[in-house]
Amino acid sequence: MAEKEKKDKKFFHRLKSRYRLVLVNDATFDERFSAYLTPLNVISGVTAVVIVISIFVVSVIVFTPVKEYIPGYSDSKTRISALRAAVRADSLAEAQRIYEQYFDHISRVLAGDVLDDTIAAEPEAEKRITYDNLSFAISREDSILRKEIESEERFALNPGAGFSSVAMGLPGVFFFTPLRGAVSSSFDASIGHYGVDIAADEGDAVSAVYDGTIVLASFTSDGGYVIQIQHANNLVSVYKHNSALLKKQGDRVEAGDIIAVVGNTGEYTDGPHLHFELWYNGTPLDPQAFIAFSS
Repeated sequence: MAEKEKKDKKFFHRLKSRYRLVLVNDATFDERFSAYLTPLNVISGVTAVVIVISIFVVSVIVFTPVKEYIPGYSDSKTRISALRAAVRADSLAEAQRIYEQYFDHISRVLAGDVLDDTIAAEPEAEKRITYDNLSFAISREDSILRKEIESEERFALNPGAGFSSVAMGLPGVFFFTPLRGAVSSSFDASIGHYGVDIAADEGDAVSAVYDGTIVLASFTSDGGYVIQIQHANNLVSVYKHNSALLKKQGDRVEAGDIIAVVGNTGEYTDGPHLHFELWYNGTPLDPQAFIAFSS
């Protein structure tokens, strides 16, 4: 045990031993530079240099476009291209299915292989309807009842909310869900939160809620990449904090068209999500009164 301690002391003593580093002119033997070093100082210096170089390399990879040249890393353009390709492939598959079904029906009709009606034939006795003593004239009571029903908010997605699709001049309209997900922050006009926040994964697709025209597709400091759609009857929808915009100002879109990609851009965000707003005649509406965001 004493011998081991003696060896350890000898080893540390060597690490702390001082050596002199001298630079001499080979022609004149003049001393140009000298410094006292220890093995411990040399090891510490080399370690510090390695750490600094490692931090520099990692910073360059993380915070500059150099990372796009690393094999296996997909940049935003690649993700957008993949998303567009997936949407196009899905559309082509659906079109192919429709064509195949159409040609199959045509072939069967030309071959004389026509399927019978799937509705079971009713007995003749059940088909007989007697119209004796029936009057089809519109009565006064019937007209009053029709007016009462037509005046009700039959098409309101959330009756009693103060706004309805009828009030907005869009009877029977159905708003397409821009993004399926949990609502992390609800509408609250009292604190200036004029929309809802839908939590999602970065890279998820954002869809237009209704037919309209892109009136804004730009980057803002607070909302990041923002896209805004003008719909009929002074209805406007807004989509904020996207990582990329797939449409430009002036483009015409339909309900369900993919217009952006979920991101985490802008100052007012702390994670990937979509901030969605719905405005009517300059008044903010609660989107949850018209659209179901959860799956």
